[in-house]
Amino acid sequence: MKHRWLRIGFDAWLLGIEASSVIGLRALKIAAGGANAHAETNLMIKEKIAAGLALQGKALSGTLGLTAHRATAGTLACYRRKVRANQRRLTKR
Repeated sequence: MKHRWLRIGFDAWLLGIEASSVIGLRALKIAAGGANAHAETNLMIKEKIAAGLALQGKALSGTLGLTAHRATAGTLACYRRKVRANQRRLTKR
């Protein structure tokens, strides 16, 4: 039991590292200004709302899991996928 929660702690830590990278990349893009900055800001807001609604739907349908451990692991996995996708998109070019 302990090891499962240790893994969740590690996954949460990785999410924090990955998210801080995306925050930095987005901040640079937005600070540059212009149409790209406006588009990135709109995309960021839309993604956050969509991710929250999707996660809520998964939680209500039981897709995330029925135990605290599985629901937490599922939530972290869902957010990490989204963050990594943003990281790949923002580092292209």
